[in-house]
Amino acid sequence: MANHDIDITVRRGTVHALVGENGAGKSTLMKILYGMQKPDEGTIETDGEQVSFAGPGDAIARGIGMVHQHFMLADNLTVLENVVLGGEKLHGIGNRARARIKEISDAYGLGARPDVLVEDLGVADRQRVEILKVLYRGARTLILDEPTAVLVPQEVDALFDNLRELKAEGLTVIFISHKLGEVLSVADDITVIRRGTTVASVVPSETSPKQLAELMVGSELPSPETRESTVTTTPMLTVDGLRLSAVDSDGAVRTVLDDIALTIHKGEVLGLAGVEGNGQAELVEAIMGMRDPDGGTVTLDGADITHAPTRARREAGVGYIPEDRHRHALLLEAPLWENRILGHVTEAPNSKGALLDLKAARADTERIVADYDVRTPGIEVTAASLSGGNQQKLIVGREMSHRPKLLIAAHPTRGVDVGAQAQIWDQIREARHEGLAVLLISADLDELIGLSDTLRVMYRGRLVADADPATITPEELGSAMTGAATGHLEHVDDDAHGADGGEGE
Repeated sequence: MANHDIDITVRRGTVHALVGENGAGKSTLMKILYGMQKPDEGTIETDGEQVSFAGPGDAIARGIGMVHQHFMLADNLTVLENVVLGGEKLHGIGNRARARIKEISDAYGLGARPDVLVEDLGVADRQRVEILKVLYRGARTLILDEPTAVLVPQEVDALFDNLRELKAEGLTVIFISHKLGEVLSVADDITVIRRGTTVASVVPSETSPKQLAELMVGSELPSPETRESTVTTTPMLTVDGLRLSAVDSDGAVRTVLDDIALTIHKGEVLGLAGVEGNGQAELVEAIMGMRDPDGGTVTLDGADITHAPTRARREAGVGYIPEDRHRHALLLEAPLWENRILGHVTEAPNSKGALLDLKAARADTERIVADYDVRTPGIEVTAASLSGGNQQKLIVGREMSHRPKLLIAAHPTRGVDVGAQAQIWDQIREARHEGLAVLLISADLDELIGLSDTLRVMYRGRLVADADPATITPEELGSAMTGAATGHLEHVDDDAHGADGGEGE
């Protein structure tokens, strides 16, 4: 049962945090509160009146809005068009709508730019557009699902300032997060749920991250810290002079990757820091064969794979944990065992000769579910039926099961609880010890600093600085990611990074 005996009381004009491990029932509860799912029993009251929602429209009419972890925006539309879409009857689509958007934006410090295309916005601005959408529809209670998952520290601070503005105006925020330090810093009240039921309601001033972690999963907060070096002198991935351009919606050509040079050795984790939208995703796609570069080379274990198809790179030993699991890692309406095969159709245990071995694939899916604690009633259910964290554990288990030479890991612990996070870190450390090379991209700067042997900073399509994971702080790294200088960074000279990748001295 996803939820049973859930009790939660949210005070008007507060930030109320909801925490729990993956599969604890947070998403189900929020779907019920937003009218996406009907409860079997129990009651919901808002402002002292018992209510029943047949759909999200009923929840919106009662002043409840939800910002999903995966944004629901149309990239090819402007901010204004996204905000008014579906709400045209409220203020039209012209000057009245524009005036209302500006009024809301100014009131809550959202900094909206109505005529900018969403595809040209960074992740923090997209999130503000989502908040603007629900406020535009009259929401007085906002449900935010993992709102800081892809934000750097400065963007988190800005978001929390926005939340404080909302609270000061009497609005209510239900804040779902796995980042317990953030929960304690922004919440007025915290409800902890485990295995579908409420286990505690606590006040931040009387609680520590350690106590919250123990309430959630029965263990202390894990640490990503890795200081035992396993870096060898053998290059596994070499990227030299990689260039890539893209055509914007207005037909203009812009440079996405500009002369990228890096080397990752066997046993090395190279962390790539950068605010989303600065070229990290395009670099990953070029390495994976999803984009064909304009120039430069990509070499894997001594073999040129610059123009090799993605399948050939997979078969050569490249594992891939993508940034967007729904678009690039899962078939949401397919059962778990079919998702286990994705990307590895020609490899054991999924195939035997030219034929798929479905019995072996099913058996190995059962193993991954057990080894990685994927909370599911069985391997025949669809991937869509799992929580985001359990989807992520399935993907990580699938990729690590093939003992890759190189792992491209984009936000590998996004949306997973502290217990699963520790397990994924342990898997990466163990494989690194056995010679795995890892390109790690993460918005969790503690994770990036703690796991990495080498840190590079990416800004506007260029590698602009190197950092020492042993000395850099998350705040300094976050500043560098936004283009600011800091004393613990070695800024990259164009001539200092040659064909061998030229890692920082």
